Amino acid sequence: MTTLNLVIQSPALSGDLIEHAAAIAEASGVQRLGTTAARILNVSDDISVREEIRRWGERVSVDTAYVTPGARLSDCKLLAMDMDSTLINIECIDEIAAFGGVKEQVASITEAAMRGEIKDFSESLIRRVAFLKGLSTEVLQSVYEQKLRLNPGAEQLVKTAQQAGLKVLLVSGGFTFFTEKLKALLGLDAAHANVLESSEGLLTGRVNGRILDAQGKADTLSTLAQELNAKTEQIIAIGDGANDLKMLGLAGYSVAYRAKPVVQAQAKYALNYSALDGVLNWFER
Repeated sequence: MTTLNLVIQSPALSGDLIEHAAAIAEASGVQRLGTTAARILNVSDDISVREEIRRWGERVSVDTAYVTPGARLSDCKLLAMDMDSTLINIECIDEIAAFGGVKEQVASITEAAMRGEIKDFSESLIRRVAFLKGLSTEVLQSVYEQKLRLNPGAEQLVKTAQQAGLKVLLVSGGFTFFTEKLKALLGLDAAHANVLESSEGLLTGRVNGRILDAQGKADTLSTLAQELNAKTEQIIAIGDGANDLKMLGLAGYSVAYRAKPVVQAQAKYALNYSALDGVLNWFER
């Protein structure tokens, strides 16, 4: 039977929680990884035990991840991240729409697309961008300054990944106005997104060029992975919406971050309670 470790994480990870998880997982020992995480050693790989651990984690608000002992971050070559509601705290298009008084209409389409209820992402984006027609391009800067914040742990994750030799890719169904600013802010290696069309200082309600949809995200990741000669098990990909699924499917470490149910069901790992840099705790120093 394969030897595995179990990493558990929560902003308030008590000793009692660690002991309880170790007992359920039939572990041989425990390593504390600071105040928010612990590595539980040599756990049972029995399917029923795994399911019990999963249910326990949901019940007590603890993230659980089965990992291979000895795995190091430097073994990986590429970290790819979605932007809206993953790297950052907002859906940019919804906040742009708020300045035009149409946030409710746009946000309802965004939510349906992220849940996978609207299957054609490109069609959903075209519908949403049409609501933005006539808005000043200055609104984009206002959203960036007033609404956009990095999600907790983002800077630490990017910095540590790059120090370990990984290339960091931001790939978004959102807009280049924001991805380029984040690329500069965080020193990302690459960033790809959609281009909002404007004319004479106003948004036209259209997107320039080919829309970066779910397949486009996957293709962008695949191209960079080939350039880096990165195998599946050397790729970490993080996302939250249905349009991230094809990209996540290319990664050995597919991570659902505060994700919609359809993504939670298909990703190998999930961070529902921990910060983005919780990814780092899956690897040994």
